[in-house]
Amino acid sequence: MKKILHADCDCFYAAVEMRDNPALADRPIAVGGRADHRGVIATCNYPARAFGVRSAMPSAQALKLCPELEIIRPDFERYRAVSADIQALFFELTPKVEPLSLDEAYLDVSDVTRFQGSATWMARWLKEQALSRTGITLSVGAAPNKFLAKIASDWDKPDGLRVITPDEADAFIDQLTVNKLHGVGPATAAKLERLGIRTCPELRDVSLARLLENFGKFGQRLYELSRGIDHREVNITRERKSVSVETTFDQDLPDLPACQQAVTALVVKLDERLARHEHPPLNKLFVKVRFNDFSITTLETSGVTPGLEIYQHLLDEAWHRRARPVRLLGVGVRLTPPDDLKQLGLF
Repeated sequence: MKKILHADCDCFYAAVEMRDNPALADRPIAVGGRADHRGVIATCNYPARAFGVRSAMPSAQALKLCPELEIIRPDFERYRAVSADIQALFFELTPKVEPLSLDEAYLDVSDVTRFQGSATWMARWLKEQALSRTGITLSVGAAPNKFLAKIASDWDKPDGLRVITPDEADAFIDQLTVNKLHGVGPATAAKLERLGIRTCPELRDVSLARLLENFGKFGQRLYELSRGIDHREVNITRERKSVSVETTFDQDLPDLPACQQAVTALVVKLDERLARHEHPPLNKLFVKVRFNDFSITTLETSGVTPGLEIYQHLLDEAWHRRARPVRLLGVGVRLTPPDDLKQLGLF
């Protein structure tokens, strides 16, 4: 039986700022761009969240919700240094680590013999060591697969620890609404609700044939996840063809200015992911736009360095192909294949 941990730093950027300046701990703070420069919130602490401030929210809107909010400009070099210390801690426990971003990772601890093989004790050790060595709080979920481990890590935040044993999996899933399932965004959740499906028990009552009819290949995934089935391995080595981030919005973005504002947060997140991959060789940059009629357009360019200005230019051109409200935005880079980087021999 697999034992998977999902470790996630609580409000990571804000946590680093509060660690380095304890006076901020009880004040509402956010890390992000300036409101007068159409900035967005990258993350915020829990006092700020109590006012309704959320990541990817325009900074101007965040200040309306919380006038006392202190917005701090991000220091990604500092955040990457802290992340490296936390990632090193993961590798002390097991070589089977799949980093997802600067602040979260999956760990396969199935073969770890330390702590008498107890995933619960391993999770506690990770939390204790992360706090003592870096001053950062981890929330950790332990479960038989990645799907359940990720949900578990978010269950009792902040500073959470939730363990789901194989015997407890069914009862745990029975508590879930369908929007907790991996890959179910607002559009899919709304479609499920129109079919009268809001909870995982309700989803389990639907036949595989009907799910395939309504959701195509994703119907198979819905069928499996509602039963706690997830065969994905913790992926420690893979050849990446691209690095990207995308967001499906709860409410459609009405026009181009709203899209340009939203893309800022995506570019920040993309830069973070590229840093984790130690700036891989880039081939092309691209933007992806899904409009409210579910049509999709992708626009790419080559030979440039990733930056907000070029992504805003690509977005401008891509949006004008349909010029209608947008439900999803994505930005990314396509990577140069490893074989293309090898210099051919002379003979």
